[in-house]
Amino acid sequence: MSGAGAHLDGRAIIAAARDAGVRRIVLQSSQAAGTRPDAFSHAPLRALEDLVRESGLAWTVLRPGGFATNAYAWAESIRTAGVAYAPYAGVALPIVDPDDIAAVAAAALLDERHAGRTYTLTGPEASTPPERAAAIAEAIGRPVRFVEQTPQEARAQMLAFMPEPVADGTLEILGRPLPQESAVSPDVEAVLGRKPGSFAEWARRHAFAFGG
Repeated sequence: MSGAGAHLDGRAIIAAARDAGVRRIVLQSSQAAGTRPDAFSHAPLRALEDLVRESGLAWTVLRPGGFATNAYAWAESIRTAGVAYAPYAGVALPIVDPDDIAAVAAAALLDERHAGRTYTLTGPEASTPPERAAAIAEAIGRPVRFVEQTPQEARAQMLAFMPEPVADGTLEILGRPLPQESAVSPDVEAVLGRKPGSFAEWARRHAFAFGG
């Protein structure tokens, strides 16, 4: 979707919500809407954030980093061959559990104290792709071999399900994250009163997806 298309759709959605009597909006955006607002893949989200902030409704914006559920891309290769493939083996990012995103969204909807706030949502520590593969191996009780892809190999896979500029933007974050994208945010704990869940905890709950 183009930035202009997202802008028009956002206006219609906000208008429909207002007409239906909605008083509070919680928008799930992306961390990169703040760190890379001009990137092709995230400029539409930044434009939508601006619309929500200007809507006249109470609002909260959530900016999660990379999702733990992105590891589902490894599910078939781990089940069938015990192998996980990814580029940039040495780059660590603080992957967030989507359950924590949902919990923060629910808190923001139910508590007016979160109005007008923008929260960056991450996990409790940064981890590399091999570390995440090892966490899945522990969760399923059998070895998982990590194989580092070249950026070109990863890009070819991504182009099967995402536009070229989005694939390039994703690889840029995975391979050359900005300092803010590598940092652990305190916002999940500030909202929920507990530490965010780790990738290892997510892997244990979802071991079935990887043949565990």
